[in-house]
Amino acid sequence: MTAEPAISVLIVDDHPLFREGLVHALATERGFRIVAEAGDGGSGLSLWNEHRPDVAIVDVSMPGMNGIDMVRQLRSAHPRARVLMLTSSEEDDDAVAALDAGASGYITKSVRYADLIAAIREVHAGGRPMGESIARRIAARESRSPLTLREREVLRMLCDGLGHVEIGERLDISERTARSHVAAIREKLGAANAAQAVAKAFELGLLPMSARTGHR
Repeated sequence: MTAEPAISVLIVDDHPLFREGLVHALATERGFRIVAEAGDGGSGLSLWNEHRPDVAIVDVSMPGMNGIDMVRQLRSAHPRARVLMLTSSEEDDDAVAALDAGASGYITKSVRYADLIAAIREVHAGGRPMGESIARRIAARESRSPLTLREREVLRMLCDGLGHVEIGERLDISERTARSHVAAIREKLGAANAAQAVAKAFELGLLPMSARTGHR
């Protein structure tokens, strides 16, 4: 019987001691292969392009380019890239921003090692793992939203200034479908155009306040 190929992993975290410990742990774990490590988002992007790992494990808060901006740029260029956020932050806004940017999962550094391994495998298989407490809070937050999950993804892209064609390319859908999602968002929020929809989304708390810095 042929063994399954090891999952190639890129680790991006600005704390050298934590990063080195994680590299060592995964290097000795059967079924994983560390291809590179970086201490900031910019270096992480370059190394992802060089090695094309199966999964990138990325921190949120880092000097220079943070993890959320790294994920946004990575998924914009490579929509099928898989990223697991591994962070100390349990803030709802950080989790929502990371998932909206395209992260495949979001867990905190307080997670048990066995659960981390399971989360990496889940991301590799196309899943969306989240820490239990984060998942509960996001579920409660999303239940109050009039928008579907896909519409919230499109809304965040509108906030980033993307047009219908770019949204379609990023989500691997047609321009016509992207237009339909934008039209549905505008109707649900009672907005005359995309800019007004984004403004109303901030008022209603449907977009994290941290997204305002990227709104143009």
